[in-house]
Amino acid sequence: MNLQDWIGRSETVDDFATATPYAALSATLDWPAPLAGQRPTSGTPLPYLWHWLYFLPMYAQSEIGADGHAKRGSFLPPVPLPRRMWAGSDFTFHTPLLVGDALRRTSTIVDVKEKSGRTGNLIFVKVRHEIRRNGEAAPALTEHHDIVYRDAPRPNDVAPAPTLAPAGSAWERHIVPDDVLLFRYSALTFNGHRIHYDRKYVTEVEGYPGLIVHGPLIATLLMDLLRSKRPDAVVSHFQFKAVRPTFDIHPFSVHAEPSADGKTVRLWGRDHEGYLTMDATATLA
Repeated sequence: MNLQDWIGRSETVDDFATATPYAALSATLDWPAPLAGQRPTSGTPLPYLWHWLYFLPMYAQSEIGADGHAKRGSFLPPVPLPRRMWAGSDFTFHTPLLVGDALRRTSTIVDVKEKSGRTGNLIFVKVRHEIRRNGEAAPALTEHHDIVYRDAPRPNDVAPAPTLAPAGSAWERHIVPDDVLLFRYSALTFNGHRIHYDRKYVTEVEGYPGLIVHGPLIATLLMDLLRSKRPDAVVSHFQFKAVRPTFDIHPFSVHAEPSADGKTVRLWGRDHEGYLTMDATATLA
């Protein structure tokens, strides 16, 4: 089956920006009292990237594959490679999404590429999401989501050389990941991918040393760091790239450094060894 045939496929999902997921994520991110766990009133802007709390993947249990994701071949192409990761995303924020909004997301597969890397075959799938609010014609948010599929691990695989993260930053936050944090975020996003909560599966089947911290969770923590330091900042564009997996067996940290002209903020994740795990940039309006 030609994977290129999936380019142009689209699906549309409707949802409402309700208050309870907002309250639950604020508690999960450990916001200070009295904000954590408080249900916001209608009209409260959603923090950046919290749209991931909505349009949840409601696949029937019989449609779930061995890795906990939906079986491939419906909306996403039937990629034959077993390991799936969130490689990165690129966002344009046109207008704020508000609690109480009626939302519509249209998702379209815009590209499928096959490559050969040091650790075997790779397939990249790019999906464009456009979110509209309250029947408006123009999107409030545009996201390009990059998914990478990889071969199963082999005994002679050589891991790519890691990149050192910047040594200092203006802002930082240290995170101690655990099973509960990863479970809560998986539950909030209805993410059944077993690499985030099933230690036996992730270590014995996919060959990782521990549970993998969600890429979107790290990106959310980056933007939450910016929110906590610059609560009035208006972000027009944000992009992140996953560089190196983060595992729950060690603490990690998120960092931010505003540019000299104040127009952009570089954000990044750093693991316990000082290596770069995620690289991101926020452009301020």
